[in-house]
Amino acid sequence: MTDREADRPPWYVAPLPRQLEDFGLRVAWLVVVINLAGTAFGFYYYRRQFLSTPVEMWLFIPDSPMATLFIAAALAAWKLGHPQEWLTALAFFGNIILGLWTVYVHIAFWEYFGYLDPAMRWFLITSHFAMFLQAFLLHRISEFPPWAVGVALLWYGLDTIVDYFVPIRGDLHHTVLPTARETELFLGADALGVAAAGAVALLLVATYLAMLTHIKTRRGRTHSG
Repeated sequence: MTDREADRPPWYVAPLPRQLEDFGLRVAWLVVVINLAGTAFGFYYYRRQFLSTPVEMWLFIPDSPMATLFIAAALAAWKLGHPQEWLTALAFFGNIILGLWTVYVHIAFWEYFGYLDPAMRWFLITSHFAMFLQAFLLHRISEFPPWAVGVALLWYGLDTIVDYFVPIRGDLHHTVLPTARETELFLGADALGVAAAGAVALLLVATYLAMLTHIKTRRGRTHSG
């Protein structure tokens, strides 16, 4: 095993092959452009929900587009030589949570998404899973210091609250579900509860992974020094 491999965080912190990480960071500007295109599409996708939401709550509507915007900005800042820890943490949280949440919801609500064209359905599933995967590039450009993780936890904690529990102004601000909120799905849970459970669970997962990345990455860099 080479020194470079020995210093690498364990697979559960860095699940992507090293060669794929290297490639992703080499073509970081292309990744930025792809994410900006996804951000533009996402804002267009949410256009009707914007119209039915008070303007002051618009920031909480485009969850996935905000996540792709965060990672585009984080990678661009790094490429320009001005990495921002808080921005990288927001990108990590956003792509972990929204990437997997969308896949989870499409599985949980599979029969209710029948109105979507199959091509669009699979595009949404695969593109959001790719969001989840690209989050694991970020340990190469940040140690996720606790204060930055705290910023991301504060933002996505607030976002989860207004999406599913306390809307503050107007209605709850989660992505429109493909069936009525009170529709019973499984284990006695209604549609809103199922969607909320996924969001809360993934917020915990993102927090755990970010702090574990901080510990393992910092320890590896200390040993290599």
